[in-house]
Amino acid sequence: MSTTRRNLGIVLVLLLASCMLFAAGTKEQIPTATEGTETTTLSILDYSDATAPGYEESEAVWQKFMDENPGIVLKKEDLTNEAFHQKLAAYVAAGTIPDVMYMYPSGRSAVLHQKHLVKDLVPLLGSDFLSHFLPAALNTDDQSGHYLAMLPQSICYSSVMYINTKLLKDNGLSLPKTYEDLKAMVPKLKAKGIQTVLMANKDDWVMQSCLFSTVAGRFVNKQWIDDAKAGKVKFTDPEFVDALRFIDTLYKDGVLSRNTIQLSYGEVPGLFASGKAAFLIDGDWRQSAFLTDKSSGQALISPEDQKNNIALMAFPAIPGEKYPGVVSSTLGCGYGISSAIPAGSAKEQAATKLLKYLYSQDVQKQFLELGRYITSRTDVTSDKLEPLTTKMMEYYSTIKGTCYVLDSALDPSIYTVLNKVLQEIGLGTKTPEAAAAEVQTAMDAWIASNTQK
Repeated sequence: MSTTRRNLGIVLVLLLASCMLFAAGTKEQIPTATEGTETTTLSILDYSDATAPGYEESEAVWQKFMDENPGIVLKKEDLTNEAFHQKLAAYVAAGTIPDVMYMYPSGRSAVLHQKHLVKDLVPLLGSDFLSHFLPAALNTDDQSGHYLAMLPQSICYSSVMYINTKLLKDNGLSLPKTYEDLKAMVPKLKAKGIQTVLMANKDDWVMQSCLFSTVAGRFVNKQWIDDAKAGKVKFTDPEFVDALRFIDTLYKDGVLSRNTIQLSYGEVPGLFASGKAAFLIDGDWRQSAFLTDKSSGQALISPEDQKNNIALMAFPAIPGEKYPGVVSSTLGCGYGISSAIPAGSAKEQAATKLLKYLYSQDVQKQFLELGRYITSRTDVTSDKLEPLTTKMMEYYSTIKGTCYVLDSALDPSIYTVLNKVLQEIGLGTKTPEAAAAEVQTAMDAWIASNTQK
């Protein structure tokens, strides 16, 4: 996990040799090409990994905005994974959230939505601008506050099976249609020291978001989860326990090694790319880790191998599933603007200008080509996509239905317990029944708390 603080404003100051920057206020005076020009400073909290391929290109996008807008200085902070969420939580607790921030449509950013700590983007961005986006991206029912608190950059599928088809072929195996097919591969692969399925389960959100949400969706639908939040059904009911029991089965069958509990999120792309496992289960966003790094010209998986030796599919059929083929999905992440910025101020205008730039056709095309995500803009195409990105777009078209990503549907007080007990099932220290009871206790407390309100 990397933590990087980058003050791009300093870069601008260095370029403008005679500048003087006063960082304490919402506005700063910087002598620029025009004497007396006022500048506005925006604090930014971004979800960005300085070690990931495409990082330099992404930073160049931000730098270009500053180059084209000398009156706006960006003070940008880059974090990922838990460090990002913990820092944002600290900002919220201190009442000092950044002017512009990367955020989720619900789940871990729910407090920003529910307390209206970010502005409604509809009046700021305008209907003409928003008309270029998928209707699903503008569906405010899927955001915690039920208003456009952030503009989703994409529609996110949190569960994808990345498959090393060459490894399967070399071992006389083919794509699994059922869980039993997958289970049958274990002995042959294990004999050669190859894991069947790889996951980064040291980070406890990974199992919940990238696999269990889909497994739960195969046993209970969205309405069932909504009913659980209303107290009409319980997580201790057989259908939900069956979903937890299937995760236990994955470990007991050796399809998923208990050693994956020791693997951090940053480790697994390299392991998969080097043929240590036949399958990797992760979100659709993970494709970018395998693409060519524009700065180095290197790729974890070369475009030729992406084309010939990698496939993508949804998790195969699970015994006893009631909703075949569904995959966990939610609105993708995006950027929001702090409600603390005065309406009509120069800072609000600068923040709005920044968002329109980040969501512009040109920038979204660059992010698509970098493999960051499949954009929610409807007018972006490119002939420069690497095969894996094209295959991800094709994967989307194969999905038969969607279910909740549970950390986008449940309160943090509930899904953090779910994350923990899933990890304990992986360690073999908790039974599915005990895990279900613990999650239900958290749900009961949440329902009681909300009833009192």
